[in-house]
Amino acid sequence: MTVAGGGADTPGAGVPAVGSAPTPGRRIVIVATAMLSMFLVGLDTTIVNIGMPAIAHAFGTDTRGVAWVVDAYTIVLAGLLITGGALADRFGRKRVFLIGLAVFGIASLLCAFAPTAPLLVAARALQGVGASMLNPVALAIIVSVVTDPAERARAIGMWSSVFGLSMAAGPILGGVLVEHLGWESLFWINVPVIVLALVLTAALVPESRAAAPRPLDLPGQALLIVAVGAAVAALIEGPELGWGSPIPQLGFAITAAAAVAFVLLERRRAHPLIDLALFRQPAFTLAVLGAVAAFMATTVVLILNTYSLQQGRGWTAVATGAMVLPLALGIIVCAPIAGALIGRRGPALPLGLGAASIVIGAGLLIPPLAEPPVAYVGGAYLLIGVGFGLVNAPITNTAVSGLPPERAGVASAVTSTGRQVGAAIGIALGSGIVATQDPAALVEAVWPGWLLVALCGAFLLVVAASVRRTR
Repeated sequence: MTVAGGGADTPGAGVPAVGSAPTPGRRIVIVATAMLSMFLVGLDTTIVNIGMPAIAHAFGTDTRGVAWVVDAYTIVLAGLLITGGALADRFGRKRVFLIGLAVFGIASLLCAFAPTAPLLVAARALQGVGASMLNPVALAIIVSVVTDPAERARAIGMWSSVFGLSMAAGPILGGVLVEHLGWESLFWINVPVIVLALVLTAALVPESRAAAPRPLDLPGQALLIVAVGAAVAALIEGPELGWGSPIPQLGFAITAAAAVAFVLLERRRAHPLIDLALFRQPAFTLAVLGAVAAFMATTVVLILNTYSLQQGRGWTAVATGAMVLPLALGIIVCAPIAGALIGRRGPALPLGLGAASIVIGAGLLIPPLAEPPVAYVGGAYLLIGVGFGLVNAPITNTAVSGLPPERAGVASAVTSTGRQVGAAIGIALGSGIVATQDPAALVEAVWPGWLLVALCGAFLLVVAASVRRTR
């Protein structure tokens, strides 16, 4: 994350907080509160996946319709990440953080009470607005209150682990909630956490802001959301309507037009939303594309797991969520290992090992087996989780390496946006793969999805090889 641009992974430039420095005990609570909010943002990226069949049944919609419930949140979050950080820099991080918490909490209530699928999609989009004011701001708050370099490094390490844990915990917790309390509980669970975070933030977090905040780029912001939203719309609607039908073709045309307009606009602005000059660095470009590939693969895995097990094999939501445990274990254990390997050997080694693990794990699931043993699937998931755990930190490290410190935050913000774009595309592609299949044949029919995950891993191998050559 950045002070200047609002990413999600890298500490931005230090900015003095308003008022006296917090005491050690107060700093711990502030850091914990920021991490709690980040846990919610990551959790809501994945927890709803496990409830997709239940939501579809409740509203009488199909896979295409329920895909929008998941992607509305991700698209808005991806589009507003950088602007969320810029707003906090300008108007105060505590203020924007409190607004983000309130919006996220209200949107969660609206999701739980939504009477129709379109209103649920709208409420999920509003959740994304709130999340965009939490994701890029929480780490900036940590950076502003934790001034000791060693303590800050530990806090940032914990931050990365919390985000990974939240992504992995979503399907597991979601399975329990859906099975025992219904799909509405996927959103109810946010409310008490939000109330606690609001109270702690209002009472303990000092206000801080950037000394020289970047101007907002609202036209660039609008074009970015249009480009991402139109692309995802085309990918969601295409499998059901046919790729030659007007809606998918119009979506791709709008995407192309918005992307061209975005590039032309950003090249002319003194303070662009995304500094296109960063893409002149091959390592940075590959890192952003690697972030897209990694999170696209992650969401495809979660979608395939949900549908192939719940609808294809008739598993309960709890059992389906529990199947993700090996994946979660791999991420949790290997994320800190990746950080240690980067410090000793550089980013290429963990990135290459992680990419290879994803390729092998997904490759084991490509052969269409009618009744694959649970241990076999769990072993494949463990390998994929190990891969995800190993590749995330090297991607961020590669994005910011070789750049001056004042540009590292912006680079991290762009990489974080790439992750959310990848997640949105992954949801659309994964949903498209299962949308046209007979539920009875899902276990055998989802092999193209596993092939896509393996291809994402293969691309990460290319990124790792490029990083090794560069170094």
